[in-house]
Amino acid sequence: MSGKLFLVPTPIGNLEDITLRALRILKEVDCILAEDTRQTIKLLKHYQIEKPLVSYHMHNEHRELEKFMGMLKGGKNLALVSDAGTPAISDPGYLLARECLRNNIPIESLPGATAFVPALVKSGFPINSFVFEGFLPEKKGRQTKLKLLAEEKRTIVLYESPHRLVKCLTQLKEHFGETQEVSVSRELTKMFEETITGSLADVLLHFESMPPKGEIVLVIKGKD
Repeated sequence: MSGKLFLVPTPIGNLEDITLRALRILKEVDCILAEDTRQTIKLLKHYQIEKPLVSYHMHNEHRELEKFMGMLKGGKNLALVSDAGTPAISDPGYLLARECLRNNIPIESLPGATAFVPALVKSGFPINSFVFEGFLPEKKGRQTKLKLLAEEKRTIVLYESPHRLVKCLTQLKEHFGETQEVSVSRELTKMFEETITGSLADVLLHFESMPPKGEIVLVIKGKD
C-alpha cells in the first residue's frame, strides 16, 4: 500500500498557533518535507519532535518530485510544511499534491494558520466575497494585473515583502485612487504586530515615514 501525504500548516509567528493534530502528525510521519529546514527545526525543537527533515522548496521541487513520489509509493507517510502558514498558498506544494492525485496517493490537508485570514477578518471590509491574489507579478504583467484589480468589486488580498511595500502602495494609489481604503497588516501573531487601515494616501504616508519590517498582508476594499 502507498503512504499518505499530509499538508501541515505551521504557525505564522507565534509558536503556540499550531493544532494538537498537527503536532501528532509531525510526530507520526516517516519524514517531513520543509521549505526551509533551518526554520522548521526551530518549531520541531520547541515541541521536542525528532524526525528526518528534507528540503523541498521552489528551487528544487521539480527536481525532487520523483524522489518523494517514490517514497510515497513505497509506503512512507510524508508531511509537507512551509516556513509559515499553510503549504501551497504562495508556497511550494501544488506540484506534489497534483502528482499524488494523479497516482491515487491519498492527501490529508490539515486546517490551521494562514496569514491572509486574520488580516482579512480584522480589516473591517466586506468579506462575504473576496479575491486572493498572493504576490503580484514583479515585472511582466504587473501593470495589466493592477488595472484589472482596480475594477474589482470584491475585497482584494495581496502578499508583499517589506522592502517592496512602499512601491506597491504607490502603484495601488495610481491605479485605485488615493482615497481607496486599504488595510496593511504586518508581523501577524508576533510581539510587534501592527495593522494600519485608511486611505491609500494616508497608509502610504505612514510607511514612507516608518519603513516596515516583517511579512506583509494588504487588504484592499473593492470598488464601490
